[in-house]
Amino acid sequence: MSEPLRRRPRDERDDAPPRGRRSDARESAGGIFRHGFESLTALALSGVQVTASVLDLETGRVLFSVDDHLSVPTAGVGQVLLLVEVAARISERDRPARGASPDDTAGGRPGLRAVPGAESLSILNRTAGDRVGGSGLWQHLQVPALPIADLAALVGATNDNLATNVLLRRIGLDAVRARGEQLGLRRTHLLDIVRDERGPDDAPHLSVGSARELSSLFRRIHRGEAADEMASKLVVGWLSLGSDLSMVASAFGFDPLAHDDFSHGLTLFNKTGSDHGIRSEVGVLTGPDAGVAYAVTMRFNDRDLPARLAVLDGMRTLGTDLLEYVY
Repeated sequence: MSEPLRRRPRDERDDAPPRGRRSDARESAGGIFRHGFESLTALALSGVQVTASVLDLETGRVLFSVDDHLSVPTAGVGQVLLLVEVAARISERDRPARGASPDDTAGGRPGLRAVPGAESLSILNRTAGDRVGGSGLWQHLQVPALPIADLAALVGATNDNLATNVLLRRIGLDAVRARGEQLGLRRTHLLDIVRDERGPDDAPHLSVGSARELSSLFRRIHRGEAADEMASKLVVGWLSLGSDLSMVASAFGFDPLAHDDFSHGLTLFNKTGSDHGIRSEVGVLTGPDAGVAYAVTMRFNDRDLPARLAVLDGMRTLGTDLLEYVY
C-alpha cells in the first residue's frame, strides 16, 4: 500500500523546483511513482496486461510509462473522440454567429464551458435502433428527445451508451475517425456503436487506444488544442461532470457527483471505460504544485472478484502517486 500523502510545508515548497522540472531521480519509477510501478509490476506478473502513460501537463515530459505504445481495447474511453467531434461542430457552426469568446462561462466556473448556441440546441430523438443497455441514464428517463449538448453532457457524466448511439447516428463514425486522424491519432479509434452483444460481423471492441496517444490527447484538450480552444473547453466541461471515480481517480478524494469546484486546489476531468476484463481511465489532474495527463488500461481475466479488486487497487495506487506529484 502507498504511504500516507503528506503535504509539504509551504516554506519547503517555495524553495523547491517546480514539479515540471524535477530531477530524473524524482521522475523515475524509483522516485515518486515507485508505489504505482511496484503495484502495476505485480499485476503484470500475475497475468494482467498493463498499459500506462503519465505526462507532465506543463512540459509534456514522460513521467511514467508501461507499454504505452500498444493499442488495446479501451471500452467507453473511445467516446471522448465522439465528444471532440461534437464539440468541434458546435464551435465551427455556432461561434461565428454568436461572436462568443472561448472564455465564456456557464455555471460560474470561469473559462470552463463555452456558451451553447444553435447547433448545440438541436434536438435528437432516440429510436428503437439506438436502444442499448449498460451505462447511462437516458435509458431510464421518459423524455424521448434531447439537445445535442445535453446528450454530450450525459456521455461525459455517465458514459451514457444510448446518448452515444444517438450522437453517432447524427455525427457518423467516419467523421469521428477523420477527426482522430486530424489529431494525429494512429492507434486510438472509436470503432463502432455501443452494442449489447457483438456478433462476428461487428467490430470486436467499442474502441481501442494507446496510453501514449490518449494521455497526449487529454493534454491537448487541457491546452485548448483539440480542434480549437472553444471545442476543447466544451469537452472539458462535459468530462468534468464524470461520476465514475472508481479507478485511478478513486485516490483523489473528490465527491463523485460534484467535483468541479477546485476543492483543495485540485481539478479533474476524466473518461473511463469498463467491459468484461477491461478497466481503462484517461484524465487530467491539476494541483497546487503541478498537473498531469494520464492514461491507464488493464486487461485481465475477470474470473472472480479478488482479480477485479486487485486491478482496481493497482489503479488507485498509481492514482495516489499522481496526487502526490501534483499536490
